[in-house]
Amino acid sequence: MTDLPKLHIVVLMGGWANERPVSLMSGEGIATALEERGHRVTRIDMDRQVAARIAEAAPDVVFNALHGVPGEDGTVQGMLDLMGVPYTHSGLATSVVAIDKQLTKQALVPRGIPMPGGRIVKSADLYQRDPIPRPYVLKPVNEGSSVGVAIVTDEGNYGNPIAADAKGPWQDFAELLAEPYIKGRELTAAVVDFAEGPRALAVTELKPKSGFYDFDAKYTDGMTDHICPAEIPARIAELCLEYTLTAHKVLGCRGTSRTDFRWDEDQGEDGLFVLETNTQPGMTPLSLVPEQARYAGIEYATLCELIVAAALRDHAARSGGKDG
Repeated sequence: MTDLPKLHIVVLMGGWANERPVSLMSGEGIATALEERGHRVTRIDMDRQVAARIAEAAPDVVFNALHGVPGEDGTVQGMLDLMGVPYTHSGLATSVVAIDKQLTKQALVPRGIPMPGGRIVKSADLYQRDPIPRPYVLKPVNEGSSVGVAIVTDEGNYGNPIAADAKGPWQDFAELLAEPYIKGRELTAAVVDFAEGPRALAVTELKPKSGFYDFDAKYTDGMTDHICPAEIPARIAELCLEYTLTAHKVLGCRGTSRTDFRWDEDQGEDGLFVLETNTQPGMTPLSLVPEQARYAGIEYATLCELIVAAALRDHAARSGGKDG
């Protein structure tokens, strides 16, 4: 499915974000798969000397297996742009917008993609009053993997108003995004770039065995059932794939992306909302993009090579076929 020559690929992983363990798992899986396909792989666990280490390795391309800040927010992308090194996944501008949930809404809602309303609030103000009527969701503006998400209900144990000593994201972030809570089912769909263009793969329903689909539920084996393809009406699946592909194109994603949804089936089509688009989704054994790729008949190693191929095509287009 890919015609890649044998390459020297740096797999950039780890770093110091909350999602470091996930990135290390993703990176090791990617590195092993690429080695099995005959590529030379250099593994780099990102530190403050990462630019010098990449320059010393002098790879043909960097596979960016980082999650969260600074690997997913445009920082690493800008560094690699300055170095003239091709790299996988989305570029600087896309990364800056997609990791910021408010900027993502500003980009996608005018293009007809339904997203929940909400606003940025100061965490300290939560101890005085609710920012919007309960139930609502509080989440960091620029974190992934459901890091720091809290659902505030009348029956919850955070207090009313939220108590200053209650454990939650307000203790770790000065500002949070408050959104109305959307009841219903958790859905997700992935896009992969092929030479002929991006394609949405499938819709998966996520059924946590307890609580909601938080960080632990995502990355702990056995805590969440993945139903792929999701057992939902054909029209809802069609809309998920349509919105996912539109988000990928509008935001300018590259290689792969994953868009997450909540669907209130009591409301039909009107109950479907996009929550966010992830520009560097996980590539661990439990991750959703590899799972959907398998469903679509794409082996894990082929998926990795498709992502690398997209990076090389984009770099060649931006540099006029020349390096730098």
